[in-house]
Amino acid sequence: MIRNFLFSTCFFSGILIISLIFLPSFFFPQKIALFGGKIMGYWTGICLRYFLNTKIEIKGKENIIKNERFFIAASHQSMFETFYLQTIFNSPIFILKKELTYIPIFGWYLKKIGCISIKRNKVSKDNLDFFGNISEKLMNSERPLIIFPQGTRVLPDERPSFKKGVSRIYDKLEITCQPVAINSGYVWPKRGIKNNKRTITISILKPIHPGMSKDEFLKNLENCIYSELDLLS
Repeated sequence: MIRNFLFSTCFFSGILIISLIFLPSFFFPQKIALFGGKIMGYWTGICLRYFLNTKIEIKGKENIIKNERFFIAASHQSMFETFYLQTIFNSPIFILKKELTYIPIFGWYLKKIGCISIKRNKVSKDNLDFFGNISEKLMNSERPLIIFPQGTRVLPDERPSFKKGVSRIYDKLEITCQPVAINSGYVWPKRGIKNNKRTITISILKPIHPGMSKDEFLKNLENCIYSELDLLS
């Protein structure tokens, strides 16, 4: 319990301090705010290492896509990946729920770094322009897109079907997908006590290239990520 308290206190205090330090970035080029996001990612790793004795292992670095536009489809078990993946990939463009952009200061950062928000289960102008917004951002940036196809944080042993939005992105944009499996829920679950002296493994899987049907891609993506998570359990 003491470790949990120290971790939560230091982690969230650090995120708040970094946010305040980078407040002036709202008036400067976007790359300054993106640098602040990377610092938050490294801070996440530091807090896990020193307060929960967590080891972070990255597998499959050789699979990271280079010299082409791509999008990342990652499993989602905790807050960890939303911060730490910024240290591995080139400041990904996040697709996230609209409600997160309403959080004071932090929500402002999400807008500044170019996150794409969507209102779940609602028909809105933003949702109708969704693929247009994605295409425009990718064409004008070297940053990859990132989406969590499970739709929300899940428990490590849960295997919900992936949302069809990820297959629509694959089909509409016709770019390569970078699957990523992360077992962070064993250390930092979405609810309850965090666990210490464990390893978080980020497994970067082989790319899935354009050319499949939407259904074939979705099945392939789900199988490869869940098969890897089964090995990491």
